[in-house]
Amino acid sequence: MKLSIIVPVYNMASGGKLEYCMDSLVGQDLEDYEIIAVDDCSSDPSFAILQDYERRFPDKVRAVRSEVNRHQGGAKNIGLRMAQGDWIGFIDSDDWIAPHMYRRLIERAEAAGADLAGCDYCLTDEHSMKIGQVVPNNRKEQSGILDTQKRRSLILDGGSMVVKIFRRSMILENELWFPEDIFYEDNALGNSYFVLAKRFEYIEEPMYYYYQHDASTVHTVSRKRCEDRMTAGRIMLEQARVHGYFEDCKKELEYSFTLLFYINTLFTYMAGVKRPRRSFVKAMGDELKRTFPDFAQNPYYIERTHEEEKKLIAMQQRSTAYFMVYYKLLWAYRRWRKK
Repeated sequence: MKLSIIVPVYNMASGGKLEYCMDSLVGQDLEDYEIIAVDDCSSDPSFAILQDYERRFPDKVRAVRSEVNRHQGGAKNIGLRMAQGDWIGFIDSDDWIAPHMYRRLIERAEAAGADLAGCDYCLTDEHSMKIGQVVPNNRKEQSGILDTQKRRSLILDGGSMVVKIFRRSMILENELWFPEDIFYEDNALGNSYFVLAKRFEYIEEPMYYYYQHDASTVHTVSRKRCEDRMTAGRIMLEQARVHGYFEDCKKELEYSFTLLFYINTLFTYMAGVKRPRRSFVKAMGDELKRTFPDFAQNPYYIERTHEEEKKLIAMQQRSTAYFMVYYKLLWAYRRWRKK
């Protein structure tokens, strides 16, 4: 079989989201592929919708239900264990793709002898095939045989997993199973999926439609999700050590960990959680300092971090209590200015 498309599904029955996704998958202009749709113990009719697609497209769709909610990582692992395709694609169940996406990616990858290929996506807030705001996911100079410099580049700017295909043999040989029961599983495993490839091919075209709506994971803030992001950061470093690319890519991993584990989590937590706790913020800052004592001297941190963020981070590293008071006053002042 040429391709297995793995679709983790959780409570996507409303608003036609799941149907629009599945319609784009069954409509691919590719022969010999399967769609493994894994319902992650939804409490709505999502699984019934998937069963209907399995009845209507028995040669393409396999509807599976997990009896326990294990988040997207667990659903992806179920799909990976069932997959028969030479290639693996992942897609979020509220997004959709162009009818030629997987054919184009596979043709490019196989012509070049690559085991990883990707494209761009666009942002959209409507169910249509109209191209929205285009988001480039990679750069041309990242493609080709992956030497150390290109691997470092992919750690810094690897783009999204859902716009890529992966040779299944690479996944299985390296045992790239996703962490379960947490969000941000792609952040935890993405580097290994990218840098363990031998060759990467990139098509500079938006063929994936990333649906913007309020229920998206990226738009929901809670302490649990912040903790999950921190867990993903720890797993990211563990993966690099297990697969032997930590030392070669240490500066890139240091910055990526600082951004994922600390910077994004710190400001998301402070802005999105109703009652932020000093103990949580202090523990986060202390762990970063233990893991990478000189993170603030990292060249990517210096180049890519906004000056105001650097100021606030330095403040938190000196005194969590002072930082939290200052941040709340700053936030209140800015809300007052907007009125």
